[in-house]
Formats: sequence, C-alpha cells, structure tokens
Amino acid sequence: MDAGQTLLISSQLIFGAAATFLAIFLWPRIRDAAWMLIIIGTIVAYIEIVYTILKLFGISGEDFFKIGSVPLFSFILPSLRMIFFIAAFAVMVKRQSRQN
Repeated sequence: MDAGQTLLISSQLIFGAAATFLAIFLWPRIRDAAWMLIIIGTIVAYIEIVYTILKLFGISGEDFFKIGSVPLFSFILPSLRMIFFIAAFAVMVKRQSRQN
C-alpha cells in the first residue's frame, strides 16, 4: 500500500468517523423524520466505508452471501444509504408541498 492509498483510507475513516459521531450526538435531540433518515443514512455510509476498507485488506466475509457474482453487502450498503437519503428528501418535499 502506497502513501496515496494510506492517505485516502485515513481521510475516509477520519471524516466518516467525525460525521458519524456528530450524527449520533445529534440523534437524541432530533424528533424530525427527515433528519432521522439523514442521520441513519450517514451511519450506513460509515459502515460502508469500514466494510470497503475491510474488503480491501481481505478481512470481509463476502464469500458467504452473493447475488450471482456480486457480494450481497457490496450491493446492499450503497443502496441502503441512498434509500435513506431518498426517503429523507421525499419527506422534505412532501412537507414543503403541504405548506404551499
């Protein structure tokens, strides 16, 4: 692993951990459905970062669950993150359309 990969992995872990920490810190103070979905999406995004790094090092257990040749977690994690963000934005759009 060269310096560029080390910097990439380090920055993803540090910034992802900071975003996830702040999201978890904010969680008990928020009662809004859209914000809750954004927070959950942020946590899933960090799980995806950690899983990708584990896969890079060959530690992940992706051989057990596959859909065809694609590992299940490689398919689910990015999709799940985006599903939470889409749901959050849909809640906001619905809320804005009711106000107008």
